[in-house]
Order: sequence, then structure tokens, then C-alpha cells
Amino acid sequence: MRIQIDVESTFSEKLIRWYRQNKRDLPWRKTDDPYNIWISEIMLQQTRVDTVIPYYEHFLEQFPTVFDLAEADQQQVLKCWEGLGYYSRARNLHQAAKTVVKDFSGRIPDTYEVITSLKGIGPYTASAILSIAFQKKHAVVDGNVIRVLARYFGITDDIRSTSTKNLIQRHADELIPEKNPGDFNQAIMELGATVCKPSKPLCGECPLSAGCVAAASAKTDTIPYKSPSKKIPHHQIAVGLIVNGRNELLIALRPDESMLGGLWEFPGGKQEPGEPLKKTVKRELKEELGVDVDVHGKFYELKHAYSHFKITLHAFWCRIHSGKPVPKSSQKIEWISLDRINTYPFPKANKTLIDNLLKMDHQDLTRFLEV
Repeated sequence: MRIQIDVESTFSEKLIRWYRQNKRDLPWRKTDDPYNIWISEIMLQQTRVDTVIPYYEHFLEQFPTVFDLAEADQQQVLKCWEGLGYYSRARNLHQAAKTVVKDFSGRIPDTYEVITSLKGIGPYTASAILSIAFQKKHAVVDGNVIRVLARYFGITDDIRSTSTKNLIQRHADELIPEKNPGDFNQAIMELGATVCKPSKPLCGECPLSAGCVAAASAKTDTIPYKSPSKKIPHHQIAVGLIVNGRNELLIALRPDESMLGGLWEFPGGKQEPGEPLKKTVKRELKEELGVDVDVHGKFYELKHAYSHFKITLHAFWCRIHSGKPVPKSSQKIEWISLDRINTYPFPKANKTLIDNLLKMDHQDLTRFLEV
């Protein structure tokens, strides 16, 4: 269904006018540098704005140009990203920067076909960069846009379905104007984030409320409709804090292609059904490092949630009983002292363990083996 020109014009004009008067003061809105905008869009994927701001500013301090990012070591990039999550974004960003420097002399591509060939840049990110940095007419559709347009047009079908997403994309493509497409895209996302919120939307403050089907029919609590998600599994994970005679801990580097790839961790793994946690540690360290360990007292226990599962992480003090550790399932292993541990990038759950390790008196870690 094609939207009539007068509706299209009214929608975009009202939206952009509202945006220019009400937009939040965000650092990536103060630049038209394609590199800076690219960094912000990658960071904003599945991450809250207030979380991203300090990471964005620090990242650009460390890597102010695409050349700086391309020349950096991956460990530097991951350390700068530490705590932001979804680490494949950082690895892909780093690889894409290398491609931009090598194949495009450091210029961010300004066409959809070429920019989507870069690692980590899909349809949404490409549309955002092209519209905001280059004023190309490409409509973005994220969760905020889906909510705004589903309510405005009264779309009651499941927004998880491909057909519904395609319908909303068509609406967005029809609505986006030739002039100021970047402001339009930012405006509709801003409206969804600040006014057309998931619950208790501020319809009285919305510039589009007069034409909104959901507002007129008092259905903002049921539109959009999203079918229930699958139950999130919960795993018990046991890891070993392996201490040697030099008061050092053993850490392992995860394979790049794995989840949390390129980050360091304390070795261990998932508990099997009916298996005691201490046995889990012994089995996992034998499989991952080829060593037999004595498992001593538990140091710490914490809960952590990822996007598709949750874990309870149990950390135990360990001493190698026999064998020499080798990296059977990791890229490499290292023995490190606690005063160096914060120079390595770790996943958030492991970082919590480290923060607690650093709080204790660690002059002699071996004494904790007797706990």
C-alpha cells in the first residue's frame, strides 16, 4: 500500500520539526564525520544510550581516526570495549577498519552495496550511516521505529514475523523524505525512545498523535504485539582460579570465532547433569588444559545474564596436581600476577571476579588454597 504524498509530507515535516526542538544532546549528533557516526551506530546496537556515551568518547580518544583503529592490536580494541558486551561488534569493527584503510584509502564507503560488504555492517547500520553521514535516502527500522509505525498504522500482527517487519520497512521507505533523511531517521528513533515508549507512551507530547491509529483507539497497550519469547536457559558454570608457586593465576584466551572471542577468562565450563561443581572444575580443566588439579574452597559466586541465556558462575581455588597446562581449547594461556590482570580484556562476569580478587589481601594467593 503506497502512502499518499500529503500524508507522507505531513508525517515527516511534523516529525523533523519536533526532533529539532526536542532531541537529546548526544555526542554523535555533534558531528557529520562518517567514522564517528559508524562507531556510534555499532555501539548503539542492543545497548542503551546512557551506557554507550562514555564508551564512545573513550573509544574516539583511543582511536580518533579509522587509520588509528586499523593499526591497533585487537587486544587494545577489546580492552577499550570491555564491559560494553557483544564483543563480535568490536572484532568486526576492527576488521572493517582494516578493510576501509586497505581498499578505500581510509574513506568510509557511501553506497549501500559497498558499505554492507564491510564486516559487521548490515541493513540497519548501513542505512543509519548513509542517511546521517551522507544524507542518502535509506530508512532505518529498529525496535523504536517498529513501535512507532505499528502504533501509527494500527498494525496488530506479530512484530516478530518477517512479513510484519517487511510491511513496516515499506512504510518507513515511503515516509522518509528526500531532504534531511538523516534527521528523519534520528527523529523517528528518538520519538520511540523518549515519547512512544513501550509502556505508558506520552501520547500528549507526540507530534504524530492526531493520525495515530493506536492512540485514537486506545490500543497503545496492545500495539505492537510481540509473541512470547522462548524460555531462557540457565547454566551452572564452574571455573578454576589456578595458583602457582609464583603467586600467579592462569588465564586463557578464547578463540576469535567463539562467543566472547578474543577475550581472556579463567578456564572452566558448564556443569553436567548431576555433577558436583568441584568435579565440573576438575573435568573442564583436564579437557581444556590437560592437567589434573586439586580443587579447594569456593572463592566467589555470581549471576550474570547474556542475551540468550543466564549463568551462575562459581569460582574455585585450584592447584595443579599433575601435568603441564597447554591450550587445548583456547588460543593461548598465560600465568599473570594480579597487579597485571587489569591490562587484559575480560568478559563482564570474569571482570566481577577480578574486581573481588583485587579487593582482598593478595600478597600470598597460595594461602587461599587452604580455605
